[in-house]
Amino acid sequence: MLRKKVEKILNTIRPHLQADGGDVELIDVTEDGVVKVKLRGACGCCPMSTYTLKSGIEKKLKEEIPQIKEVIQV
Repeated sequence: MLRKKVEKILNTIRPHLQADGGDVELIDVTEDGVVKVKLRGACGCCPMSTYTLKSGIEKKLKEEIPQIKEVIQV
């Protein structure tokens, strides 16, 4: 259930990343609220990827799903 909610939100973020040549892949959602993602394409090697991850993806997920504690890149 939680994984489906995360996927739905990532699908709203994905077009913004794809517009810049990147993408995000959901790897796992742990029981304790940690979302593991992999940034792909241009996002995978961008020097701003940490900012995108924390201030973009993590912020949006936490706003929409209070159970999310952290988003990490794997």
